[in-house]
Amino acid sequence: MSIASEFKEFAMKGNVVDLAVGVIIGAAFGKIVDSLVKDLIMPIIGRVIGGLDFSSYFILLANPPADYKGAMTYDALTKAGVPLFAYGNFITVAINFIILAFVIFMMVKQINRLKKEAPPPAPAPTAEDVLLLREIRDALKK
Repeated sequence: MSIASEFKEFAMKGNVVDLAVGVIIGAAFGKIVDSLVKDLIMPIIGRVIGGLDFSSYFILLANPPADYKGAMTYDALTKAGVPLFAYGNFITVAINFIILAFVIFMMVKQINRLKKEAPPPAPAPTAEDVLLLREIRDALKK
């Protein structure tokens, strides 16, 4: 068997195709959750704790270059190559992960609930001779 045919057989197995679809949908879903956290949840949290943006929480690990005249924001300092300890971004990503994990947990929980359990196997039909013997037994009891 050639390598190409082996690869084709491997790639066309149901599990591999299902995994690929799951990864693609997961990436798209991750972008939705990222936008949800970044654009909706974090502004509300920032407003509640005093109007601050979490992305502006960082610690300078080195001074900016002497000729640096830009703003002292995360984006500007990062573009200037200044090393930063950006714990605010980490908080945002951690909240993003928690929300994504919770949503996936709820989806799996609902899918498992919707799955029908296999009905128990039907009892084997009773043989005719057993039925006849039961009738005789019942007749003798009378």
